[in-house]
Amino acid sequence: MVEPFAAVEIIAAKRDRKELSDLQIDWVIGAYTRGAVADEQMSALLMAILLNGMNSREISRWTNAMINSGERMNWSALDRKTVDKHSTGGVGDKITLPLAPLVAACGGAVPQLSGRGLGHTGGTLDKLESIPGWRAFLSNEEMLKVLQETGAVICAAGAGLAPADKKLYALRDVTATVEAIPLIASSIMSKKIAEGTSALVLDVKTGSGAFISDPAKASELARTMVQLGKDAGVNTRALVTAMDIPLGLTAGNALEVAESVEVLAGGGPSDVVELTVILAREMLDAAGITGKDPALALKDGSAMDYWRRMIKAQGGDPDATLPVAREQHVVVAANSGTITTMDAMKIGVSAWRLGAGRSKQGEAVQAGAGVVMHAKPGDYIKAGAPLLTLHTDEPLRFARALEILEGAITIVEGGTVLRLPLVLERILE
Repeated sequence: MVEPFAAVEIIAAKRDRKELSDLQIDWVIGAYTRGAVADEQMSALLMAILLNGMNSREISRWTNAMINSGERMNWSALDRKTVDKHSTGGVGDKITLPLAPLVAACGGAVPQLSGRGLGHTGGTLDKLESIPGWRAFLSNEEMLKVLQETGAVICAAGAGLAPADKKLYALRDVTATVEAIPLIASSIMSKKIAEGTSALVLDVKTGSGAFISDPAKASELARTMVQLGKDAGVNTRALVTAMDIPLGLTAGNALEVAESVEVLAGGGPSDVVELTVILAREMLDAAGITGKDPALALKDGSAMDYWRRMIKAQGGDPDATLPVAREQHVVVAANSGTITTMDAMKIGVSAWRLGAGRSKQGEAVQAGAGVVMHAKPGDYIKAGAPLLTLHTDEPLRFARALEILEGAITIVEGGTVLRLPLVLERILE
């Protein structure tokens, strides 16, 4: 077939800071999806977009082209209102795991299409796959069945749902183009709009461990996505939340699953519990669901019941022993004092280097790899006490993981903790 455009022309246009036309955007997304545009060509275009940006029209058209590359899902057969949440990613951000069954326990239906790890941030699917038997890939019919039976499903987007995003997502992960606001916004919203949920809450992270470290840019991203959702008829709102220090006390796949189960059992780190409850209330409000309060559902065991039901429905064993890394290395405090800073990015990269993340498309991750934090900013620690424990199956990985941790944590006698508030901004329109 004779193509209406050449990829090199579109790459050059964005390289030279020109706007892409609607037809150019439609063609390049479609052509890449069917293989007429090569990975190296799309990589160059993604880098040009990261460096030179897109305006609101381009982002909207790019998002719609990705939606139109596949099918749209429909949950009208359910007797519950659908609501979903998406996080832009962070270190130790396991919130989806306790959140989905929690919202289900309060009367919502949560069709949660999740992704793999991206750069230094963990992926919900990678975490859940550490549970023996659990399946990430479900047919549309299986998704509906799990939703009807359990109120929540967490799975990979099917091949027919925004297939353009599936290819672009993997490519961004290995081409240093993850941080581009247009690409983040279109990736998230193409999947969420195609997913067919009636309401959506976005958790946009900011701080050193987020893709968007600047709160002002995080707010820009949040507003961009809220507008994309509303334009598509999805009741969308956003919270801008802190990612200057890791969430919880773990960063890694099985490690974060174990911590999430603690939260569902009524315990767990206070920041994870607080954000889970905040987001659950926001989701229920967005969907117009009233009744049970999420804080109560954590305490009375009903959220745990929904978790167990959801895991079993996808082939997993909620009682199985989670994988444990073969090797551990303890990092101790060099001096006594208050922990004043803990760089989320460096913790995340350390977990990545230990094997919790991937450096190329399709690479397997280690289920047991990651970092356990024995103390967090605000805690007092004595010299020689355990500060971090590094987990990996391959001890040769310790050296590079320790290298990135140099200067990651500050301990000062009588020091003051400076950190972002957990929720910086709430965006409704």
